[in-house]
Amino acid sequence: MLALSRPVTVGHVLTQQDLHRVNVAVEVGVLVVDADRAGDVVGKTMAVSLSAGTLLTTDSVGAPAVPAAGQSIAALALKSGQFPVEAGPGARVAVVLVPNDAASSPGSPATQSWPGVVTSLATPSNEQVTVVSVQVTEVAARQIAAVPTGQLALVLLSGGGR
Repeated sequence: MLALSRPVTVGHVLTQQDLHRVNVAVEVGVLVVDADRAGDVVGKTMAVSLSAGTLLTTDSVGAPAVPAAGQSIAALALKSGQFPVEAGPGARVAVVLVPNDAASSPGSPATQSWPGVVTSLATPSNEQVTVVSVQVTEVAARQIAAVPTGQLALVLLSGGGR
């Protein structure tokens, strides 16, 4: 069977260096890619993000599976401390509005939040932020995009770890 030699993200075009052969026993109906079919997937686009060591399946290659129908991807530029280090692709999170001190007042309504799923994390070189992409509803994505920089945080939800 084929497994990933390194992590890959949605949209990545597979190369031979991304893959390695593994010997595993699989039951009938498991859609893994046989090692003899490497030529069928090299040059194809990843439909999902997967970590190193993951078995390659037939449905993980092809048209991107994110965002799902009715969903959008919101990009959050977050500093250390604004998201748990345990949050990785696939993590269930809440994107939480954290108003700055001047905007918050005692007795103000509960902080707004939006449920989502992390699709990727990237730390651009020479930047002090991590860009966290989160799949949320289309309405939530527009609302999140309107929030000023520095006023969002992520909360990892139960069952939301990697």
